[in-house]
Order: sequence, then structure tokens, then C-alpha cells
Amino acid sequence: MSPSNPASGRGTHEIRIGVWASEEQAQDVVERISRALCPDPEHDGPCEVPWSISVLGPEQVDEGEDGYEGLVEQARIEGTY
Repeated sequence: MSPSNPASGRGTHEIRIGVWASEEQAQDVVERISRALCPDPEHDGPCEVPWSISVLGPEQVDEGEDGYEGLVEQARIEGTY
């Protein structure tokens, strides 16, 4: 996370949402969040509030340094990993 700009009080904030899902389900979540953040994707110029979204595959999450250890453990317990 970047420090706040003292002049504006704004800064970069990261919001993480961990969801154990199939690739199709993950893409559905991405589409829904994208529509919530930018309801008019055809607008001119950048969004008023800059944002980005990404999806991590299981092999990336399994490295254990992303904060999703509990999510991976839950998937193993449920037999979905």
C-alpha cells in the first residue's frame, strides 16, 4: 500500500477478496465487481477512481505468501483442492 498524499489525503488502498472458485465462477465474480466499480465501461477516458482487478490461479495461491492460507486450508478440508 502506498502512503497517502498529504495534500489530498488520498492514497492507494488494496482490497482483497479471497474466493475459492472454478475458473468460470472466478470470471463471473470479476465481471460483477467490474460492473460495480465501473457501471459504464464505454465511458470516455479513465474511471473517476482508478482501479484494477486480478485473479490468482491455485498454483500462485499455494505459495503461501499471499495471505490466503486459511482459504487453501478450507478447500483442502472440503476436498475441493
